Amino acid sequence: MIKKAMILSAGYGKRLNPLTLSKPKPLLKIGEETLLSNTINLLLKLGIKEVVINVHYLGEQIIDYVEKKNFNLNINILNEKNKILDTGGGILNAINYFKNEPFLTINPDTIWNIKYVEEINNMQKDFELNKKCKCKMLVVNRKKSFDKNFKGDFNLEKNLIKDNKNIKYVYTGLQLIKPEVFNDVKKKTFPINRIWEKLIKKSELYGSESHIKFLHISTLEIYKNLLNKNFKY
Repeated sequence: MIKKAMILSAGYGKRLNPLTLSKPKPLLKIGEETLLSNTINLLLKLGIKEVVINVHYLGEQIIDYVEKKNFNLNINILNEKNKILDTGGGILNAINYFKNEPFLTINPDTIWNIKYVEEINNMQKDFELNKKCKCKMLVVNRKKSFDKNFKGDFNLEKNLIKDNKNIKYVYTGLQLIKPEVFNDVKKKTFPINRIWEKLIKKSELYGSESHIKFLHISTLEIYKNLLNKNFKY
């Protein structure tokens, strides 16, 4: 099973202003946990032993938070101090930490809970058995999204991700990926979508469907609505 993961935490969180003018989005709280601690808790339940967290905007706050919390796993923080590298560039910048081994990337914007553990474990088993699979993402039907403004990102057909018409599925923010997909990348700053597009063209981007209600903090309004719920992880 995969033992290393990366949490993408460098974004500006502009759609949650004014809250994120003074606090990075991963440190916003839902219930008794921050988005970041909730994500780390999921990784611990999955048996992850080593985590890379990339930071940029208000990054010192995240660094201080991680140091004080003393989470029970090895955490390496990469500070994109001079320039934010975007999602793909951020992962590429951390690639040496994974030593040519498959790893997991995860966004803390999603409110992960223990129900995801079984789905992700099954996803890992399929990922390991399918030798053709270089990247596998967890997607969910947009009908299960708390945020009804999501129009969808992809389609899922026979376990392959497609970007054709009548998009039905939303990317949950979690993927399993092999470092080799970055071998020919020359740019240092780019979105992960550039990697996905290449894989889709070669029918090498796979998907696994989640059946859990998708709670994702996308805007200030959604965040406030979630806070008003009797929330349990």
